[in-house]
Amino acid sequence: MTPLEQTLSLVRPEILALTPYSSARKEAKADGGARPEPVRKIWLDANENPETPSAHRPLFNRYPDPQPPDLIARLASLYAVDPAQILVTRGSDEGIDLLLRTFCRAGQDAILITPPTYGMYVVAAGIQNARVVTVPLIREQNFALNTEALVAAGLAAPKPADAGEGRVKLVFLCSPNNPTGGLLDRTAVLRVTRALAGLAVVVVDEAYVDFSEVPSLAGEVASLPNLVVLRTLSKAFGLAGARVGTTIADPAVIGVLQKVIAPYPVPAPVLQAALTALSPDGLAAARASVGAIVAERARLAAALVGLPAVKKVWPSDANYLLVEVADAARLMAAGRAAGVIWRDRSKDVPSTIRITVGTADENNTTLEVLSRA
Repeated sequence: MTPLEQTLSLVRPEILALTPYSSARKEAKADGGARPEPVRKIWLDANENPETPSAHRPLFNRYPDPQPPDLIARLASLYAVDPAQILVTRGSDEGIDLLLRTFCRAGQDAILITPPTYGMYVVAAGIQNARVVTVPLIREQNFALNTEALVAAGLAAPKPADAGEGRVKLVFLCSPNNPTGGLLDRTAVLRVTRALAGLAVVVVDEAYVDFSEVPSLAGEVASLPNLVVLRTLSKAFGLAGARVGTTIADPAVIGVLQKVIAPYPVPAPVLQAALTALSPDGLAAARASVGAIVAERARLAAALVGLPAVKKVWPSDANYLLVEVADAARLMAAGRAAGVIWRDRSKDVPSTIRITVGTADENNTTLEVLSRA
């Protein structure tokens, strides 16, 4: 089998056989333009209201395009990939959920994660009733990948059939990692991906990569069919409230995921917000915002190091800092009392809080509160 055929063999057979939901408009596009387009189109196919009553005119009464071509074109340009490699989702979280439901048989297959890491991987696995295998990051090496252990866990044969347990199907790697903020070594990630070709899909979550100086791994997808990259407009573009995520994968993998995704994942107002963010002016504004956040990250980190309550500030390539403190519970209480909310990550990394880099004024408030605590 080719590498792509090996990757597709990991998909649940019932998903491969699934006939996805279709709409008349989607079917019309698939027709390939065999018939001439009419000058005017009267949409009477989807049981929509012909208007939006509250606005007394057509506005949001029509279902949006399942995968808007103009948005896909701009995302493909932004991420320097082929449009066929892109699936637009409701944030990266939907991409995570789609991958679990597509590849993992409930109660049998497993995912592999590298704690401490983003919590939604375990949540999505729990919803799908997939086992979770862990290979912790190496704290003594700034939370580096334990590459050999990862490969070994991915290569491990499943337990006997009577145990009802399949092998690892998905490996989730977060880079920059949440909550630690550090980048995973690119060479190590690619080594894991190549070693598990035909056995598991490696999913690299790059939600925060815009705040680093390293290139995305998206460019590697064309040569590695078992690599999937997740991106989002939530962070650098400030569209967390709009929910615009991108799953970048081989076109054949994207085709399978399209069988599972809900019919209309991109609401019309969200589409407009995303297109505005990806316009030339929007791209320039995002670059300026990232630059300001990175500068504030450095200032905040330097100031935190000098506070008595702070024991260590971990290096970060994201828009947050993981801070080791003497008493996380006490500091969180002090923050809440002052109206400042951080994130206690002590369950993942003992005695730590995660502080998002805010505006200069917000960061000054963080420093003031921590200096008094």
